[in-house]
Amino acid sequence: MGGWNEFQGLNAGYVLELYDRYRQDPTAVDAQTRAYFEQWTPPDQSPVAAPAGTATVDLRAVVGVATLAEWIRRYGHLGAQIDPLGSRPTGDPMLAPEGHGITEEQLRQLPASVVSGPLAEGQPDAAAAIAALRRAYCSRTGYDFAQVFVPEEREWLRIAVETGRFRPPMAPIDEEALLDRITEVETFERFLHRTFPGKTRFSVEGLDMLVPILDTVIDGGNDGGLRHVLIGMAHRGRLNVLAHVLGKPYAQILAEFKDPVLARTGYRIDLGWTGDVKYHAGALRQVDDDTQASMAPNPSHLEFVNPVIEGMARAAGTDAGKPGKPVFDATLTLPVLIHGDAAFPGQGIVAETLNLGRLDGYTTGGTIHIIANNQLGFTAVPAESYSTSYASGLARGFKIPIVHVNADDPVACIEAARMAWAYRARFQRDFLIDLVGYRRYGHNEGDEPAFTQPLMYQKIANHPTVREQWAAHVEQTTGRTGIAQAMVERRMKALEQVYEQLKPEEAIVNPIPEPPPAGAARHVRTAVPIAQLQAINEALLTRPEGFVGHRKLDRGRERRKAIFEDRDERTIDWATAEELAYASILADGIPIRLTGEDVQRGTFSHRHAAFRDVETGAIDIPLQRLPQARASIEIHNSPLSENATIGFEYGYNVQAPDRMVIWEGQYGDFINGAQVMLDQFVTSARAKWGQTPSLVLLLPHGYEGQGPEHSSARPERFLAAGADINLRMANCTTAAQYFHLLRRQALLLTTDPLPLIVLTPKSLLRHPLVASTPRELEEGAWRPVLDDDEAKARAREIRRVVFCSGKVYVDLVSAEQRQADRQTAICRIEQLYPFPSDAVDTVLDGYPNVEDVVWLQEEPFNMGAWDFFRPCFEELLDGRLPVRYVGRPRSASPSEGSLGWHMINQKMLVAEAYAPTAPASRGTRSRVKAKA
Repeated sequence: MGGWNEFQGLNAGYVLELYDRYRQDPTAVDAQTRAYFEQWTPPDQSPVAAPAGTATVDLRAVVGVATLAEWIRRYGHLGAQIDPLGSRPTGDPMLAPEGHGITEEQLRQLPASVVSGPLAEGQPDAAAAIAALRRAYCSRTGYDFAQVFVPEEREWLRIAVETGRFRPPMAPIDEEALLDRITEVETFERFLHRTFPGKTRFSVEGLDMLVPILDTVIDGGNDGGLRHVLIGMAHRGRLNVLAHVLGKPYAQILAEFKDPVLARTGYRIDLGWTGDVKYHAGALRQVDDDTQASMAPNPSHLEFVNPVIEGMARAAGTDAGKPGKPVFDATLTLPVLIHGDAAFPGQGIVAETLNLGRLDGYTTGGTIHIIANNQLGFTAVPAESYSTSYASGLARGFKIPIVHVNADDPVACIEAARMAWAYRARFQRDFLIDLVGYRRYGHNEGDEPAFTQPLMYQKIANHPTVREQWAAHVEQTTGRTGIAQAMVERRMKALEQVYEQLKPEEAIVNPIPEPPPAGAARHVRTAVPIAQLQAINEALLTRPEGFVGHRKLDRGRERRKAIFEDRDERTIDWATAEELAYASILADGIPIRLTGEDVQRGTFSHRHAAFRDVETGAIDIPLQRLPQARASIEIHNSPLSENATIGFEYGYNVQAPDRMVIWEGQYGDFINGAQVMLDQFVTSARAKWGQTPSLVLLLPHGYEGQGPEHSSARPERFLAAGADINLRMANCTTAAQYFHLLRRQALLLTTDPLPLIVLTPKSLLRHPLVASTPRELEEGAWRPVLDDDEAKARAREIRRVVFCSGKVYVDLVSAEQRQADRQTAICRIEQLYPFPSDAVDTVLDGYPNVEDVVWLQEEPFNMGAWDFFRPCFEELLDGRLPVRYVGRPRSASPSEGSLGWHMINQKMLVAEAYAPTAPASRGTRSRVKAKA
């Protein structure tokens, strides 16, 4: 440092500002700067005399102007008029010169170059440059970019704002075409309001510019080579977006408003088709030969569609047809999420979904978010809905740039949409548009909003619509009066003609899936020749050259080399059967996506689908270099979320139905955190949306004394949702069964797709009773019920048949009573849903002298399969025999919290199952006690 040059312009301000910081706290600057300031004498604080021919410079004023300019760039949004209803901006005293200790006079005395940037060019002085900054950053758009930490991105955003590259005159707008588009939006809502008074439609009025914003995004994507634009949104404005962005015919929408029962000619009782309300529906539009725009259906759970859209986008951009790791191309797909202003900060699924955005297995290359901001929830105002300054506050934590834009300013809205598209295309990062408007009516058209917001709705009643405002502008600039009204009349006439010619029974189109071919699941062949399995196994056990594995894992892999030497020896454990199943599925040309909590290693250190080099940390996934594979596999640990990750995998699955998509929970109990996804999407998709998911959920389940949160995957909840063959649910007890179950699911993806819920073991993963023989993989098939092979040899001696499922079978056959009891058969129901009536009946027919039929479960009386199974057994037995319950009594908690208590109860269950007489059921006693 030294000499006059160090005090010119911004450099002078920077040095002086550093020196002030040093004087207040020497540790606030780096060591080199601190050493310099210790021997440096600053110039006089009064205006500095410059060399001959150079103007005097006020260093304090330079610093003040520079910081004022930066403050406007960072926080100008606090002074922007983004509310169409005219509320005062939040404001900030630091946006004024006085906040930085300078005056307007000083601004006029300093050159524009002190401000720097495109807006300073050509300005006569700093005052004019600051005024230009205010016009850009404090008008009817608030640019909220301070949270963007990547310098290149932040500079791109700043230049975009200050050059005006996305707004006229640099980027012209066809004003008459825009007026016609806004007219189309408003007229549609007015027609519905008049024709169907009081009917719920969740009008877009007050946020009409949402449609032109989406037009701009889709047009930009189309020009940029996108193949799929996938839209997720809640109810507000949905019908308008369906009609005008996605091209859903007016006739179909109007027919759904009439909703005559006779119009529902497409119902098919065999599939349990129920459909859903019109403002939950989805649609698809073919933009051109190469590009599709679609909206996924979603329930009233608002933001829960977010991860579904992200999963669909990931699938749409993924090439999974080649062996190895699939390739994702973000240039092919764009997710667009339209949020509610109360729901975005209020529903935790939003944060979970945002967290997926930059994770390797979940990124979609950036999402464009639009908050349809009514400044009002159902009846709650912002102060009751979120703790952040804006509805968009959550996005700041994920470093997402935000534009707050006044929904009554069409030019500003189009600029925001153009910027969003260009930023996403350039950086493959999320972008958020906070579209600030209002809601012309109540939450739905039957509400009276003045009950709770009388002052706001007085303003709204007197507030001209965006169409009226833009029409006045267009007619003034063109000098053509009457064109706006002509547009309204033309649009209204078209709607009236459609309504007059409407035939609801023909216009309604239900997306009813075709029924699967009869017996498809029973006829599929899942066996694989041993020679093929042996070759696959050898390939899986090879290591890349130079790879140094963990010694313990290497020893286990070494033992696997001999598993096929004896076809009848139980050498195939659970993990081996699973890996062989996946490998054989890849060999069949079916891609696989396997994700979940710690899924690469497996919660119980059993899977080891990915190996780490102990010296370099390099990762090896044998299934991705399998020479026999004809399709790809991706295996990702998912973040610690059940809700968003299951929603994501569901979306991926319905977008790519020809791929096997699997998610595994760390413990089955954690599925509690995804109940909305299960109820609203996974189990009801066929009935409500006409979608046919085949998502596989692996949920560790079994009572081993690990407490209430590590025992039950709550099978009763899935069984309660089971109807009209909408899912499959299994609890396998052998490795071979698991092998055939996975292969059957993969081979049914295109012919009989259904979600598959698998209750997987924990302690039994390495149990010898679970292991299978190579012959069972080669010659076997999925069996919904496993009979007692030992008991069948003495079938006439059997007086009691105990049916059970899962781990409790091992407790039964390992008990002391098993050796002495010659009259009891232990049979496993492996398929919990659909209930395998025929197979159970066949088992019972094999024991002609049975007197006692028992259902044994580990779960409490009010949980597990009992409530679902009891009527099935009673119908099957038809009064010939009663069915007896053995299990824990009713309980509010799934399991005991004590290992000792668990072991006592488990021992009692086993004893009761083998009891020579049928004692009073503890479950029955509990019911009597509850009634009392």
